[in-house]
Amino acid sequence: MRKLILLVALVLMAGLALTACNKKPAEPAADAAAAAPVKPTDPGDTKGWNAYLGPIVVKNMEGMTAAQPFAYMVKAPINDEAKADNARQLEAVQEVVSRGVTGGNLLAFAGPDSTATADLLISAFQAAKPNSLKNVIVLFVGDQADESRVSDAVKPTGATFRFVQI
Repeated sequence: MRKLILLVALVLMAGLALTACNKKPAEPAADAAAAAPVKPTDPGDTKGWNAYLGPIVVKNMEGMTAAQPFAYMVKAPINDEAKADNARQLEAVQEVVSRGVTGGNLLAFAGPDSTATADLLISAFQAAKPNSLKNVIVLFVGDQADESRVSDAVKPTGATFRFVQI
């Protein structure tokens, strides 16, 4: 009886080993290209921009110890509704920054219009106290032309500044 059980177990293992040998490994480059979202061309495509920017934020969460990041998607100011949304968002971010943020958190700012995103971030950080954001990561996703002015606004808070070219 023992020999029969041993034989059945060996046959099952051999069968599993043979089926595993017939499987081809996935092409990592092909999978990455298929999974990478495409940068939208329409600045008003909020869903498309969220899908594009979400993975960028996730890639830059290294060092974050909080449960989730604070992500702010700044809309392109193409109409009155988008401008009003950005004004409300600015008020919310100003409140968060002036109160202070616990270390280990990530504040991510991104949007289809780099200048509008940079302007919101800079305005929000004007109320921040010096060294009030120690051990907080501030991620700015935008154009190279806006990087230094955003970095200059964040620097006095003591936060770790990260930049990703859009």
